[in-house]
Amino acid sequence: MPTGGDDVIRCSFCSRTAHEVTSMVAGPEVYICDRCIHDASGIVRGDLQAYVPPAPGGGARRAAGRSRRMTPRQIKDALDEHVIGQDGAKRALSVAVYNHYKRIEAEEYLHAFDDVELEKSNILLLGPSGTGKTLLARTLARILDVPFSIADATALTEAGYVGEDVESILSHLLQAADYDVERAERGIIYVDEVDKLSRKGDNASITRDVSGEGVQQALLKMLEGTVAGVPPKGGRKHPEQSLVQFDTRNVLFICGGAFDGLAPQIARRLSRGQIGFHDGDATSMDPKDPTVFRHAEPDDLLRYGLIPELIGRLPVLTALDALTPADLRRILTDPKNALVRQYQKLFAMDGVDLVLEDDALNAVVEKAVRLNTGARGLRSVLEGVLLDLMFEAPDAHAGTVCRITAASITDGAPPVYEERKATA
Repeated sequence: MPTGGDDVIRCSFCSRTAHEVTSMVAGPEVYICDRCIHDASGIVRGDLQAYVPPAPGGGARRAAGRSRRMTPRQIKDALDEHVIGQDGAKRALSVAVYNHYKRIEAEEYLHAFDDVELEKSNILLLGPSGTGKTLLARTLARILDVPFSIADATALTEAGYVGEDVESILSHLLQAADYDVERAERGIIYVDEVDKLSRKGDNASITRDVSGEGVQQALLKMLEGTVAGVPPKGGRKHPEQSLVQFDTRNVLFICGGAFDGLAPQIARRLSRGQIGFHDGDATSMDPKDPTVFRHAEPDDLLRYGLIPELIGRLPVLTALDALTPADLRRILTDPKNALVRQYQKLFAMDGVDLVLEDDALNAVVEKAVRLNTGARGLRSVLEGVLLDLMFEAPDAHAGTVCRITAASITDGAPPVYEERKATA
């Protein structure tokens, strides 16, 4: 019969009613809700994974659980294998993720600081297009053992309008955690293209800025920490739907954006005019300086169009430098997932050994620099050069070595084909 002394069915563990949860499992005079089932299964899984035979003196299990956590240096070393340069951004992300682990485990030790509550430090990544912001986030997703999701801010609109609600960001994280609410509440969310949420103007308008300032305001509580109602399987909310209660206090938010047009604004602020008697002290900052975003301050973001409340909830500003030709050259060959290796794998599947000479790689970099799209320009150049070869390779060039020269990049000359040497 229903627990609690009334006619309402309640969970025997947490006393939630059937209307407050998604589902309720009934037993002999006992009920358990889906939230308690998730909590219990998480406890059991954690005990099975963390259990080690107890050692004399105790504390072995707790120490074993902490030993699996990656240190900031280990996280940065893993990022170095996939992302070229951007040491400052890597350090900031590594420390933020490491502290995120420690916030999760804070209740398990250091009881001398029980009255100290650790607050999260959300991060804002600034940098030109093609410098590796999204790549850093995707690489983190591969090396971390916490739920991780990437959301695009350009698809978000204020609640009640056509588009995705802000809560859809949490739906993606819930899906990444296999709908385990407790795990998702300790995850990390990367919000890309956050600069597209800037206000359209300083003047008041009779129309609402539903995809700009309206979304910024909707993000405030979520970044700081709130309990939001999330559709359990994604999609839009409707009155008949049972919502999952999602607490964002322990979710780490990393926001990124290209902030096109911010560099000249920073340069103007840093440059002192050459008027009057202080001509000798005049200094100037080139907006095309690769390190210009390192000098960004909250006031610059405020003038760009972010509201003060949002800036205050993203206390860590981390800049990504524009890529130099030397960086682009390393991106072609050095990372584990280097572009040249990707194309070599594609051609190897057709029986062709692809070789790009050093002069050809330098020519690719020169073309990519003129495109001014960062690392994305490298793929554009290679796609254009290799298009005809990829079309012909499966039929005409299987079993050969295809050598790309500098002339193939600059003048469109055909590649050099050689017979594959037999291996002993």
